[in-house]
Amino acid sequence: MRYIPHTEQDIQQMLEVIGVASIRELFRDIPEDLYLEGGLPVPPALDEHALFKRLSQLAAKNADTTRYISFLGAGAYDHFIPAVVGTIISRGEFLSAYTPYQPEASQGLLQSIFEFQTMVCELTGMDVANASMYDASTALAESALMACHLTGRSKVVVSEGIHPHYRQVLRTYLWTNSRQLVEVPTREGITDIDALAAAVDEQTACAIVQYPNFFGLIEPLSPVAETAHQVGALAIACVDPIALGVLKPPGEYGYDIVVGEGQGLGNAMGFGGPMLGLFACKKEHLRRIPGRIVGQTTDVEGRRGFVMTLRTREQDIRREKATSNICTNEALCALASTVFMASLGKQGFRELSETCTQKAHYAARILSQIPGVQLKYPNTPFYKEFVLTLPRPADEVCDTLLQHNIIAGLPLGSYDAQMQHDLLVCVTETRTREEIDTFAEAMRAVLAS
Repeated sequence: MRYIPHTEQDIQQMLEVIGVASIRELFRDIPEDLYLEGGLPVPPALDEHALFKRLSQLAAKNADTTRYISFLGAGAYDHFIPAVVGTIISRGEFLSAYTPYQPEASQGLLQSIFEFQTMVCELTGMDVANASMYDASTALAESALMACHLTGRSKVVVSEGIHPHYRQVLRTYLWTNSRQLVEVPTREGITDIDALAAAVDEQTACAIVQYPNFFGLIEPLSPVAETAHQVGALAIACVDPIALGVLKPPGEYGYDIVVGEGQGLGNAMGFGGPMLGLFACKKEHLRRIPGRIVGQTTDVEGRRGFVMTLRTREQDIRREKATSNICTNEALCALASTVFMASLGKQGFRELSETCTQKAHYAARILSQIPGVQLKYPNTPFYKEFVLTLPRPADEVCDTLLQHNIIAGLPLGSYDAQMQHDLLVCVTETRTREEIDTFAEAMRAVLAS
């Protein structure tokens, strides 16, 4: 009765009040061939102790980063999370203040969102940021629709150097909104600027690149922005925020909108979620930004306070004027990121970014010394991810390395049939030199066998 509180007597009383004779009659709209009769095929009930033991056994079958050495990235990153993050976000004031419908009563939550927005602006070099979105893919898609609304145009040009999952979401968004999507190929791993220039025209609303891109390579941002602006289109960058600890922010290249994935800022990988979408833009586009924006003000007594300044979503304004149908923001994840960035400070954040770069380059150097292994893009600068070309199919090598308790990275063959031997490797600050050396030794042994 702990999880199913209604007794048979309770159920009969409710059915009588409703005016139906049975549960089957209550659900009479369900066709007979879809209605399940009898008990569910589930194991017998367990007491609490036995249940937790069983769940632990099932969880132990997962290859998690506490027991495996992980070099997996591609949008979800194994960064260290200081203990202070969990301590702060677990406080009842934050856990209980989700989606406050009288928001001005929740000053602590509003202030945390305001600080989050401020930090996102500092990282990206933009003027304003919203309270967050679901993830990078939806933030990217929303930025494209925003560009279409701002320019009155319907064509979106996107680099194939952007994460395939992000492009898939973008494709769906644009299709359902009757917009045109043009995907520009890469050359040596980065956006082909000549192809981009050929694709951009007077009907183009925006040009979008990722920085660093899906392959970990650092895209030259200036040519993309210049090409877009020449025809009156907007320039949009999708960023890894931690990379901005060492890379020049898109705002300094004249970009109009910057989006990104904030999971690495104090949020666990969590088997693919929850994620944290970042969204920032120039101040002249403030009225078209999707989601929510928290602002700072003073009350009648001159005291500083925080207010929900803009809520341009369907729940708050007329649907035809809404900038997005996304109904909320990732407030708790954004709070975790705020605490994470505040605990590091500017210098600590830069050191984190530098450490990722140094360790990734060390790993790339020793891994590419293995016979038959080489960097796929040796002449292009990369950040914390890089692509290795292996002498054997990458998925086979990864499966074998799992037996050594090593998650070797992401095989790229499922994204491109011509990349069956290519492996995307990620190295964050959490990987030690010993772990990287162990990875190299294990790969050497696997490829030699």
